[in-house]
Amino acid sequence: MADASTAPATEPDSTGSLEIPSGLVADIEEFKEAHDGASAVIEYVGRKGARIVLVGEDGSWGDQFAPATDVAREACSQAGVSILSSWEREISDRMRGGSKLLRAMKRSVFAR
Repeated sequence: MADASTAPATEPDSTGSLEIPSGLVADIEEFKEAHDGASAVIEYVGRKGARIVLVGEDGSWGDQFAPATDVAREACSQAGVSILSSWEREISDRMRGGSKLLRAMKRSVFAR
């Protein structure tokens, strides 16, 4: 099972902050505003980087991708979205999408 310590990190830029892809923070903020708030679970997906699964307070969900888990965490932090360390029952119960979606999500490996 992978965790954040095994996920590749990105190098900080010359100012010491992470390079966040253009529009990522804005897209997360837009989701949060459209769904009365949001929480996130960050999934390490190997060389592809990290998947940010956003779950709105209204039960809607969506995802974004970042080049690494530390970039995903920073983007969520800048957008004001709380990050959960795993698929907690509270967030799973809030999601709309049926049992097939939840079973698929639970089989995934998530970063901490």
